[in-house]
Amino acid sequence: MTKIRIILLTSFSLVAFAANSIFCRLALKGTNIDAATFTSIRLFSGAISLSFLTYATQKKMIISGNWISAFMLFLYAACFSFAYISLPAATGALLLFGAVQITMIGYGFQIGETLDITKICGIILAFAGLIYLLMPGIKSPSLVSSIFMLTAGVAWGIYSLRGTRSNNPTATTSGNFIRAIPFSIVLNIFMFDNCNLDNDGILLAVLSGVLASGAGYAIWYSVLPIIKSTNASVLQLIVPVLASLGGVIIIDEPLTLRIIVASIMILFGISLVLIGKLHTKTNT
Repeated sequence: MTKIRIILLTSFSLVAFAANSIFCRLALKGTNIDAATFTSIRLFSGAISLSFLTYATQKKMIISGNWISAFMLFLYAACFSFAYISLPAATGALLLFGAVQITMIGYGFQIGETLDITKICGIILAFAGLIYLLMPGIKSPSLVSSIFMLTAGVAWGIYSLRGTRSNNPTATTSGNFIRAIPFSIVLNIFMFDNCNLDNDGILLAVLSGVLASGAGYAIWYSVLPIIKSTNASVLQLIVPVLASLGGVIIIDEPLTLRIIVASIMILFGISLVLIGKLHTKTNT
């Protein structure tokens, strides 16, 4: 896979992740759909679209993946939705991507990935930019909601790390989404009394499942075996920046100097981590 293709595919995935935040924010804050229903529709629509994509590209139905990854996917999606019921968006993003970073960089250290001074400075600068961007939204967050979002971050970090083992990203992601559906059904049974359906909420959940989750995760799985886990974790720091910009364009949120400065810090930090060349797995 060429560098250009890696960059394009990775960029699409990160934009999809940001779109997920926007879709979820719009649905849970602006419609009547409940978190459990949003999660189930998101996973179910993602499973359907990925199954069609797998069949169309490989001329046969392949269900790969495994139950552990599927549960991590479900755990991330469910905790993400429930956390955003009460957490401010900025606080939730900080908790989520902080947990993702700790999980993936910690694993990188465990398997022997090394960091030179340039990469260390890049990680510090990128994370500082993220804190600078999100700190204004931190005001005594709910302990329960914070635990939900931290759990979502750890689950997403583990799910991403397990993606480095995939030889067939589309089939693997499809299988994981299909296996995640039973978990979401059990969740909805327990949350049945709080079930609310809303046309706009359903549409946003489908968009989240088909575009932002299904396509985005399949492509993310295709590049994970190529880039280091440390690089992958730092790259995801750009998602809150993209989500903030998306909020400006889509939700008419103000474009502040803080967003601009934080975006520059994060992007420059990422460039330091990725300076030189993208490392293949064989070079790790």
